Amino acid sequence: MRRPHHKFWPKRLPHRITLPATSLWDNLETSARRYPDKPALVFFGHIFTYAELRRQAERLAARLHALGVRKGDRVMLDMQNCPQLVIAHFAILRANAVVVPVNPMNRAEELKHYINDPDAKVAITTADLAAEIAKASNALPANERLAHLIVSHFTDAFDPQAAGADAMPPAWRDWLLTRHPLPALEGGEAMSWEAALDNALTPPSLDVGPADLAVLPYTSGTTGLPKGCRHLHSSIMHNAVASCIWGNGTAENVTLLVVPMFHITGMVSVLHANIYAGATLIVMPRWDRDFAGRLISRWKVTAWTNIPTMVIDLLGSPHFGDYDLSSLVHIGGGGAAMPQAVAQRLFEQFGLRYVEGYGLTETAAPTHSNPPDDPKQQCLGIPFMSCDSRVIDPETLREVPVGEQGEIIMHGPMVFDGYWKRPEATAAAFIEFEGKRFFRSGDLGRVDEDGYFFLTDRLKRMINASGFKVWPAEVEALMFRHPAIQEACVISAKDSYRGETVKAVVVLRASHKGKVSEQDIVDWCRENMAVYKVPRIVEFADALPKSGSGKVMWRTLQEAQARAD
Repeated sequence: MRRPHHKFWPKRLPHRITLPATSLWDNLETSARRYPDKPALVFFGHIFTYAELRRQAERLAARLHALGVRKGDRVMLDMQNCPQLVIAHFAILRANAVVVPVNPMNRAEELKHYINDPDAKVAITTADLAAEIAKASNALPANERLAHLIVSHFTDAFDPQAAGADAMPPAWRDWLLTRHPLPALEGGEAMSWEAALDNALTPPSLDVGPADLAVLPYTSGTTGLPKGCRHLHSSIMHNAVASCIWGNGTAENVTLLVVPMFHITGMVSVLHANIYAGATLIVMPRWDRDFAGRLISRWKVTAWTNIPTMVIDLLGSPHFGDYDLSSLVHIGGGGAAMPQAVAQRLFEQFGLRYVEGYGLTETAAPTHSNPPDDPKQQCLGIPFMSCDSRVIDPETLREVPVGEQGEIIMHGPMVFDGYWKRPEATAAAFIEFEGKRFFRSGDLGRVDEDGYFFLTDRLKRMINASGFKVWPAEVEALMFRHPAIQEACVISAKDSYRGETVKAVVVLRASHKGKVSEQDIVDWCRENMAVYKVPRIVEFADALPKSGSGKVMWRTLQEAQARAD
């Protein structure tokens, strides 16, 4: 059925694609066979060719198999961006296992859930994070702990004395160059990266295909602990291939990889899309505007997926005039709206149209994207390849007219298989609409007369801080462990840089009033949760507003904050 957005569809592209009947590992295997000597990854000047990337991934896969990892087993992967993350990600897939990507900002209290919920017995990490994972594992009951922890140092992937390392931001040197001892893993074994790869073992036969579980990324929600999203090889494959095609990807692409690969966008639309294409990835472990400017200039980067705050930061650098961005031909991202003035500057100064997109962890990132040649600013775009998306009344579940607000729903091969161990949550996340199974996004939006989607509000209670999704229920659950906190309600507050930031309204226990400050609460949160979740603002209150049934009326606090902002 033809829809209004079809007249803006890129004329060179199909509306649907036929997926390879293979696993995600086969994408690396194929690119390594086609382009063995081509740079796959560049990290502080060190080049990993496709042949070397495949070789190391196969060696690590063989080690995982020797450690007892079998088909369908979940392996926790907790790293900042680095070549070892890419090697480990594909090694887990090559071992017929399932990648459990974890945000490296998480602390021990949070990490326990990522060990025991997916029943992970093996974890792979970097040395700066290893002690926190060991702390989490050691605190669990004996039958829930990790059996093996493979630990890499960043310098396993580059030479600190090489020319490329000279450009490293000075603030990163201690973090990247310090050698940490292996932590003590109670009831298990910690192994160095070097020892893990130093083997002559044979990897197992490749026994997984499109219908097998590949990745189990976690997403939080309005209640409870984060839920694992069951993604098959086929759902990740679809958006990897489609993202490559949509962005005009070829083996000649040089892509700046700075969005985190633990996040679904970095994993699918950047890592898997570029490995499928046989492109080159310039890897940044975290954001630094001047380092990014130097890398784009030095390696003639052609494509850059980001979050808008990165672009704003780079354009604001006092050294911006020293950088050559002329090689860029594709720039885009999501997670937050790109300010119109910044998008206009990109177009006027560099001829670049910023392409915004939209998707969720449950949908392997993009379900919507702006056509690269016809983007609308501050817009989610049009339904992506093979995706059917509508806007419905969340109460009646009927499609609303053009321009009216409703809940965005989507159907397509990129949609996940359901929540791990959560059949009730899975059932609640889907509806049948026009004879098809649609996922309920929980986001409110509208469609204009051209078929472009716009985000207007959220049904789900969520804070978007610089593209990081913060779920208040999760932050509150962690805060309740503080001995001084009787009650806490987390809401969003406006922030000139992050867009939104985290605010906590706290009721102290009578025994702690006058003895604990707002800053004490913030400091405790920094010790016990990922930094992006930490409330930047803590406000003490004598009581929280409650309904007749005793539920905290968070909307009342949120509306009061909106008026204050």
